[in-house]
Amino acid sequence: MSGYRRKDAFHQRAKREGYRSRAAYKLAEIDDRHSLLAPGARVVDLGAWPGGWLQVAAERVGASGRVVGVDLVAIDPLGIENVFAIQGDFGEPGVLQAILDTLGGPADVLLCDAAPKLTGLRDVDRAREASLLEAVVAALPTLLRPGGDLLCKLLDSPEADAIGRRLGQSFREARTLRPEATRKGSAERYLLARTFQTKGR
Repeated sequence: MSGYRRKDAFHQRAKREGYRSRAAYKLAEIDDRHSLLAPGARVVDLGAWPGGWLQVAAERVGASGRVVGVDLVAIDPLGIENVFAIQGDFGEPGVLQAILDTLGGPADVLLCDAAPKLTGLRDVDRAREASLLEAVVAALPTLLRPGGDLLCKLLDSPEADAIGRRLGQSFREARTLRPEATRKGSAERYLLARTFQTKGR
């Protein structure tokens, strides 16, 4: 019962405060604690639908910043001047180029709250999660500037753990976080990786 109350509290708060999803509070909490989104930063959000993270990112980077979200699903316009949405698969080179063109160059911060469509079949779901994370690994050197930061959702599986470790090795430091707004019993957590290193790539 407590899990449902907690879920409802964040869901109702999001509705009351005008955020598109309860996930907005996860990013806000992480930024409050770790100062991820600086004023004027360029930010890319992979798997951005319905737009809660875009709203928070836009607030934090301010009018001098720029935020680009991409998703397979069309994102309804947010009405925020410095937020741009692209519909497409970030695993495709053409979409990556469109992100860079819209952002004006590589991002200071790369966000990814994307999750695969789950079937309930463990092996299938793990393979889908691994495929999604591999696409993030592949996109990283194109989308993120040297010295930039990454915040990426990981679902609990050996495959995700292994790819998360690989992702972390491309940064000066990395840790996993579980924000307060995460649903009780959820298998998700977040990899926060700081200072992207391009050596050897």
